[in-house]
Amino acid sequence: MSSSMESTYLPATTESIAKAQEAKDASESISILYRVIQDPSSSPDALRTKELAITNLTNYLTKENRAEELRNLLTQLRPFFSQIPKAKTAKIVRGVIDAVAKIPGTSDLQVSLCKEMVEWTRAEKRTFLRQRVESRLAALLLENREYTEALTLLTGLIKEVRRLDDKLLLVDIDLLESKLHFSLRNLPKAKASLTAARTAANAIYVPPAQQGTIDLQSGILHAEEKDYKTAYSYFFEAFEAFNALEDPRAIFSLKYMLLCKIMVNQADDVGGIISSKASLKYVGPDVDAMKAVADAYSKRSLKYFETALRDYKAQLEEDPIVHRHLSSLYDTLLEQNLCRLIEPYSKVEIEHIAQMIELPIDHVEKKLSQMILDKKFAGTLDQGAGCLIIFEELTTEAIFPATLETISNVGKVVDSLYMRSAKIMA
Repeated sequence: MSSSMESTYLPATTESIAKAQEAKDASESISILYRVIQDPSSSPDALRTKELAITNLTNYLTKENRAEELRNLLTQLRPFFSQIPKAKTAKIVRGVIDAVAKIPGTSDLQVSLCKEMVEWTRAEKRTFLRQRVESRLAALLLENREYTEALTLLTGLIKEVRRLDDKLLLVDIDLLESKLHFSLRNLPKAKASLTAARTAANAIYVPPAQQGTIDLQSGILHAEEKDYKTAYSYFFEAFEAFNALEDPRAIFSLKYMLLCKIMVNQADDVGGIISSKASLKYVGPDVDAMKAVADAYSKRSLKYFETALRDYKAQLEEDPIVHRHLSSLYDTLLEQNLCRLIEPYSKVEIEHIAQMIELPIDHVEKKLSQMILDKKFAGTLDQGAGCLIIFEELTTEAIFPATLETISNVGKVVDSLYMRSAKIMA
């Protein structure tokens, strides 16, 4: 038992709960609630009161950031779980696991807690609860980038849940699998899992938050395939759902909407979206970061682009989805700028190009080398002289292929006439 618990119990009554609420500080309230839970009485009223005491105790421990005590609480409550219905046990267990998740820096603790509860539910043959805790565990493993363990867990869980035909849980698990395959860069499997989630969702009522998650994942996968217009519509649907629920994921949906507008060369629309009524309450570093990128793109300025990446590193480079697309956008912008700058020259110093584009020489040299290899223009780098030599592109006259085709056709006609004359002579 916890050190916060007293050796004597308090009767599980509403008076005891009121006493805990009237306590002068959180520690005293926690101590009283522990004593209420100790009451050995198993009458219906006492059980109901103890359930309320557990809920209040969970809230107090969460506010006090006592994650380890929350973990111990689940172990201490196991005898109590045998006295109440399985559905109520599931509600309490999931409530405590959710409470631990609200405490910062408890990722490893959540994983070990979920693994403990999976072992206990397996021993107690509580299948319904075990499947939901395993689903939560898979999500935590995905966050911790333990992809192999998460995939092994999900593979077995999906087969089991499909047999039971639990559609609501199946939607959650298929979505998790889609995110996992996307993290592993396996786009076909990510799309297949998302399709399975949509199929299961169509057969039941899906809560708005879950529908928003499906739309968000759909947008991410379409953006990965460079179909930014379709991705934008999915992100918009997700944003509306999360905004209505005041879900913190609304800011990510808005951010990805703005990203799609930039990627389809409609950066001028970003300002209008940000100033809309729904978006105004999300104005902050994330939105400012996308606005800075949109401004840099509108001005075709690599300097502003790099400034935005530097100033908003947490919002741009540390978000893997935004970072991946902005890397592609940066490369495109850099290539366009370099092609425009070298166009008037047949031979030019790399240092001069670097000064004009305001980037380091080695960076420019590396990019020019890559562009030559990709046949973006014809040229060579003279590294001894530090120069770029641009060749004139050889243009093939259209008349030559046409002449060859005409000669070939005439040859076919002559052959055909020869065959006919041979038959007549025979």
